[in-house]
Amino acid sequence: MIKNEYTVCLRHLKPKQKPIADSTAKRKVVRAGRRGGKTVTVSQIAIQGFLKGKRVLYATPTQEQVDTFWFEVKRALQEPIDAGVYTKNETLHTIELPGTKQRIRAKTAWNADTLRGDYADLLILDEYQLMNEDAWEVVGAPMLLDNNGDAIFIYTPPSLHSRSVSKARDPRHASKLYKKAEDAMKKALAAGVSPRWEVFHFTSLDNPVLSKEALEEIAGDMSSVSYRQEILAEDLEDVPGALWTRSLLNSTRVEISQVPDLIRVVVGVDPPGGATECGIVAVGIAHVKGQLHGYVMVDNSIQASPDIWANEVLKTYNFAGADRVIGEKNYGGDMVWNTIAQAAKARGQAISYKEVQATRGKAVRAEPIVALFEQGRVHLVGEFPFLEEELCGWIPGETKNSPNRLDAMVWALTELMPVNENRVKIYDAMDDMDLQI
Repeated sequence: MIKNEYTVCLRHLKPKQKPIADSTAKRKVVRAGRRGGKTVTVSQIAIQGFLKGKRVLYATPTQEQVDTFWFEVKRALQEPIDAGVYTKNETLHTIELPGTKQRIRAKTAWNADTLRGDYADLLILDEYQLMNEDAWEVVGAPMLLDNNGDAIFIYTPPSLHSRSVSKARDPRHASKLYKKAEDAMKKALAAGVSPRWEVFHFTSLDNPVLSKEALEEIAGDMSSVSYRQEILAEDLEDVPGALWTRSLLNSTRVEISQVPDLIRVVVGVDPPGGATECGIVAVGIAHVKGQLHGYVMVDNSIQASPDIWANEVLKTYNFAGADRVIGEKNYGGDMVWNTIAQAAKARGQAISYKEVQATRGKAVRAEPIVALFEQGRVHLVGEFPFLEEELCGWIPGETKNSPNRLDAMVWALTELMPVNENRVKIYDAMDDMDLQI
């Protein structure tokens, strides 16, 4: 009630939701499955904060989430809004008490720039796994300084399916925040003090209003890994059945200063199939104690139109000092070569191009490369969050997600450290495109 005159309609929180609202932690990290009720939960927390005089800012990358949050807030506060106690602005998605700083606002925000220009006592970052890390680190955290405000982070572990829309530099940044918060919470509880950070986890199955039949059906439409990530909300370090593990990748990692003189560098290109990325990975080789070692140098994979990704291939070729592009001949015939050749001619640039054709499955091509990693003969030069996510998240036989970065890397390493001979065609982009050399 407001002044014992107007009713505020709050929802009854479910057993997995209520502890989040009851928590007194300054920082809360919520890991939840799709349609698990996380946005409804934080909308109720936002309303309660607003009624206590707080300035609440809800930010999420997607308009769909804004709409869900906004619907819940308006529904709860409709009576006092109609009575003129609070003012509502549908354009800005704000509800406020005139003459005060008391306010709720909902907005879309992908990164630091889209979050700028505000401050809050309570900041809620929904779908945080899709946001660029700077949204919190550069803008969000300083927003709360004036009144030592609170923050809530909500995320669903990203699968390869959802990764393509992310603006994050590291697709695991939300998962890492959860782990850091969990460790801080355990230390505080062990010391007998109230934790500043607290974590919460619930699955889509924990939402009693969702149809169990629908959830069972969707399991048949998703890979087992995607189901575990997006429905069961599991942060998977290593995916059972994946060819690479994070411990294997970490064991091979080197700094740029540790890379010897390279004797060859090539750029592997895996063409996009529909609305997927074009894999663009540069790899070099060097002699180390009488053996060839491979070095993954650059991952410039991109989801874009053909002319854009073709130019990205050329930029990578020049930046890495490559001597050849290795391109997969796809279902479109010579599409990859033709696209890159057109871009090269427009730039007045000559490139060496080698065409390879997939005659075996991805797993068969990839397994010899995994063996080279296991032998310590292939190294990641620095960190490649999205490439590593593909390497450790793709299961042989999986057809729902195309691992373009993985394929591009495998093509490049197979060229430089051949495990079998491939019959290929070689072209020069400044010659007639029909000429075979």
